[in-house]
Amino acid sequence: MTRTLALLLGVLAIPALAGEARPNAENPEIEARLNRLAEDLRCLVCQNESLAGSRADLAEDLRREIREQMLQGKNDQEVIQYLTDRYGDFVLYRPPVKPVTYLLWGAPVLFLLIGGTAWYVVLRRRRALQAEQTVSPDELQRAARLLESEESR
Repeated sequence: MTRTLALLLGVLAIPALAGEARPNAENPEIEARLNRLAEDLRCLVCQNESLAGSRADLAEDLRREIREQMLQGKNDQEVIQYLTDRYGDFVLYRPPVKPVTYLLWGAPVLFLLIGGTAWYVVLRRRRALQAEQTVSPDELQRAARLLESEESR
C-alpha cells in the first residue's frame, strides 16, 4: 500500500519537474519571420492548411528547412524561391500570374461571365414568353361570351 501511494505521489509530481517551453529558434526575430512566411505557404500534405498551422511531419521538416535557410542569412524571397524550385508553385497560396496559372486566375471571371450570360438569356426568354401570353381584346370578348352561355344553361 505504501509503495502504491509513493508511486502515485511520484507520478503526480512529474509535472512540477517540467521546465518552461523554449522557443523553436534561438533567435526570436527569425522565429517571427518564419511564422509570417509559413502563413503564406501551403502544407503539401494537408493542402488546405498553411505551413504554420499544419502538424504533418513534412510541414515540420519544411519549417525546419526554412529556419535553417534563414539562419544562413537568406531573405524571404530567396527562401520562397528555394521552395518553389523544389516543390513548384503549389506550395504558394498565391501563385504568380503566368501562362500555367492563367486558368486559375481567370476562372472566377470566366464563371461570372458564363453566369451573367445565362441569367440574361433566361430573362429575355421569360420576357418574350410573357409578351406572347398577353390576351387580346377579341379573346377577352369571346371568353366573356362563353361564360355567359355557360351561365345561361
